[in-house]
Amino acid sequence: MASKSALKAIILNRVGDSAFLAGICFLFYLLKSLNFGVIFSLISFFCERKFDLLCYSFFYIEVISFCFFFAAVGKSAQLGLHGWLPYAMEGPTPVSALIHAATLVTAGIFLIIRSSFIFE
Repeated sequence: MASKSALKAIILNRVGDSAFLAGICFLFYLLKSLNFGVIFSLISFFCERKFDLLCYSFFYIEVISFCFFFAAVGKSAQLGLHGWLPYAMEGPTPVSALIHAATLVTAGIFLIIRSSFIFE
């Protein structure tokens, strides 16, 4: 059971990491930079840019915000991606290290605060 809990923790955290990577890729595609100073100064000019996917139209900023929020949910073990947290204490030492790196350090909350100008 301990190996299953470790696997569950790793997989659910990778889901959040994948959302973070997708948000970074969208941000780089839209603004051609990952520097927070450049992003902060240019983000207001790109608020109305849209893309079409499967007969739906999405704003880039909304998709980037959703990806970053989903990444924060995965890193902070919030509702939806919290399934690994109750089993993590049963797992081996790397899972306990994952708890300290992802939950106790609150990496997801820092991500939301640092990119708050995108959410605004």
